[in-house]
Amino acid sequence: MSKVIGATPLTGRVAVVTGASSGIGEATAERLAELGASVALLARRKDNLAELADRITAAGGTALALPVDVTDRQAVADAAREVRDRLGRADLVFNNAGVQLISPIEDLRVDDWQRQIDLNVTGVMNVIAAFVPHLVEAAEAGGPADLVNTSSIAATRVLEKFSVYSGTKAYISHLTRLLRVELGRKMVRVSSIEPGMVDTELPDHVTDPDASELMAGLLREIECLSSADVAETVAFVASVPRHVNLTEITVLPTAQAV
Repeated sequence: MSKVIGATPLTGRVAVVTGASSGIGEATAERLAELGASVALLARRKDNLAELADRITAAGGTALALPVDVTDRQAVADAAREVRDRLGRADLVFNNAGVQLISPIEDLRVDDWQRQIDLNVTGVMNVIAAFVPHLVEAAEAGGPADLVNTSSIAATRVLEKFSVYSGTKAYISHLTRLLRVELGRKMVRVSSIEPGMVDTELPDHVTDPDASELMAGLLREIECLSSADVAETVAFVASVPRHVNLTEITVLPTAQAV
């Protein structure tokens, strides 16, 4: 996806990006900063966040690194207060942290199930609880306000061995629709991004050999999305006029059939 040279449509905005230490989150944080937003970076990996913040700052942007585990509700609430104190009220939240652990249900990898539920569902809700008040305030002040949740095409596709992961992403997609009903009338835009195959480290977390080979095969056989492709999509969603809400965006590699 092309970038508009010199365009700064997000100047003056304060963005929060979770899962910012790698992949889609990292790329999106950099792109939002390029477009003028001050960016709060939330993830567990402190060193990765520090490196990203340094890159953004060196490029002339503003970044605040906040090492946080989003499954810790109090830690996320504390981070929201720090964002307000140091950058100002957040008006763009990219709720992106997640994990993908694929296996047959009969393997009973209950620890993997719980980890996905904790991060993909509870972590998402903790971020919503901490930052929705910021977004409502921003909208009431007459400015744009965006909550963008990362889902997946797995939310709607029936994919073997993806049961728990797909269930968590289906939760996110439908939650986004319901939140838009509540928050849209307050002029808070609520969107979900549903990517297909993206060349990130997420597939590396898959421990089932067959599922790993399936995903590795896709990476070899087709030109998959890059993290920058998804980042550009998020930036576009946040850059349209305030009265426009792009509610559900599916982003697929052109050659991906399923």
